[in-house]
Amino acid sequence: MLRLGRREFDAHEPVVMAIVNRTPDSFYDQGATFRDEPALARVEQAVAEGAAIVDVGGVKAGPGEEVDAEEEARRTVGFVAEVRRRHPDVVISVDTWRHEVGEAVCEAGADLLNDAWGGVDPKLAEVAARYGAGLVCTHAGGAEPRTRPHRVGYDDVMADILRVTVGLAERAVALGVPRESVLIDPGHDFGKNTRHSLEATRRLGEMVATGWPVLVSLSNKDFVGETLDRPVKERLVGTLATTAVSAWLGAQVYRVHEVAETRQVLDMVASIAGHREPAVARRGLA
Repeated sequence: MLRLGRREFDAHEPVVMAIVNRTPDSFYDQGATFRDEPALARVEQAVAEGAAIVDVGGVKAGPGEEVDAEEEARRTVGFVAEVRRRHPDVVISVDTWRHEVGEAVCEAGADLLNDAWGGVDPKLAEVAARYGAGLVCTHAGGAEPRTRPHRVGYDDVMADILRVTVGLAERAVALGVPRESVLIDPGHDFGKNTRHSLEATRRLGEMVATGWPVLVSLSNKDFVGETLDRPVKERLVGTLATTAVSAWLGAQVYRVHEVAETRQVLDMVASIAGHREPAVARRGLA
């Protein structure tokens, strides 16, 4: 059982996490949801299309203009409070590596801290424990926030992913984060080249076998673009293919830009796997 905020999800229940960037320079939408009203409209649409979680981010993952903790909080805290007011049952996640921001967004109503940079600030887990919030424990290969990998190497990339993510998850629970609210994430593209991310996908079942719920953030990433030689706006098909494989291998939470398309892929895989009934079943019965 995965428990986040007011929501509980069964082990075989795939969950969509919609990306809501509060940045003017996001790699995918170039700041389309930087202002409040478009961002709130994005939340409304995502929830209507089947997202159970919205993931709010105030800093672009890649290199760019410096954003300090005060500015990151300015972009996210008030927005989290308003989403909480409008959507009391939606799970609110905040993508941050800073404990100061984590504290402020939890005060505003966030349910989950998405630590995409792999515990670079160890106090973030302490914040999650103090507020009873969930925590995403990600493998970033030891990379500093907002840096790109350069000639990174692993003897065994999945062994390193397991060592780091399970270690972070166990530490979080020891600090007091509820075990049922901790997820692990292989960190596609973070501290990895394209071959590493492909191998992490191929071996995702090894993460699932640990018993921790697995979150994957695949949406329109560079490893998809390089694999198919497609620019950012032409990566949906590759993303959905990777989503289907990840679902078949047992990942549970999917951080995405395209909610409706992802929801259909996850429902189809769940039905093939026998975990979901078809929405209708008239064929051969008339």
